Amino acid sequence: MVFWAVVVLAVLALAVAGVVWLARTLTDRGQGRPPLPPEDRAVAELRRRYAVGEIDREEFLERKVDLEA
Repeated sequence: MVFWAVVVLAVLALAVAGVVWLARTLTDRGQGRPPLPPEDRAVAELRRRYAVGEIDREEFLERKVDLEA
């Protein structure tokens, strides 16, 4: 009995999630958000190296300025 109650709740939750997803998808089509500019791969790699501690803040800022120039 408990098993079927859990199954029914899971199916209802999936149905609600599907309806919400569908509604958001359909409403976003007409209202175009400006697309995000593609991030430069070099800057992304620089951010990654800074995040993992391979380079310090000064080196990060120097290289970022160089890349943006």
